[in-house]
Amino acid sequence: MKGSAAIFGIVFVLIVVAVIGLVVILNYNGLVVSEKNVDEAEAQIATVCQRRLDLLPNLIETVKGYAAHEKSTLVAVTEARAKAQGALKAIQAKGSSQGAMAQVAATQAGLTTAMRGIFALVENYPDLRAASNFMALQDQFEGTENRITVARQRYNSAVRYYNAKIETFPGVVLAPMFGFSEKEYYEVPDQKAYEPVKVKF
Repeated sequence: MKGSAAIFGIVFVLIVVAVIGLVVILNYNGLVVSEKNVDEAEAQIATVCQRRLDLLPNLIETVKGYAAHEKSTLVAVTEARAKAQGALKAIQAKGSSQGAMAQVAATQAGLTTAMRGIFALVENYPDLRAASNFMALQDQFEGTENRITVARQRYNSAVRYYNAKIETFPGVVLAPMFGFSEKEYYEVPDQKAYEPVKVKF
């Protein structure tokens, strides 16, 4: 009788340990997958923001051909582009800092403001508005702005899901044990920065 009770006790302990182990494994894997989804969404933001930056030199050169004396506006866009490029490099580097996404958001907002200035100039230059290369750039920028909006929404959704997993049980217990920490949203204090640059004339 004592032998069967001991065997039952050992089997019970093994079952409990196996269930706990399974819960830990499943939750750990869920955290890893969620974190990878955030990383993928972050990379997508970097890609579409880089596309925006890559289009800017062509835009600047096109505008410069028609409005060369508007140097201060063109310089402001060039400087904002350089800052945005630096912030993108920071998130593309391994081990980016906690504030890296906030820096990207801030520099992209600055770039949006500078670009509004350059598109406002176009109103004064009808020949520029009619130029085929400018019209092609306008279409590319409009598409890129839409992609940035979608990428930002997907990133924030991935972050919201990941943060919820590490803030709810059992993730709240397991996340610190395995080094998972909260991710930051793509947010800008100035809501106007969320509005895409208007490129319709």
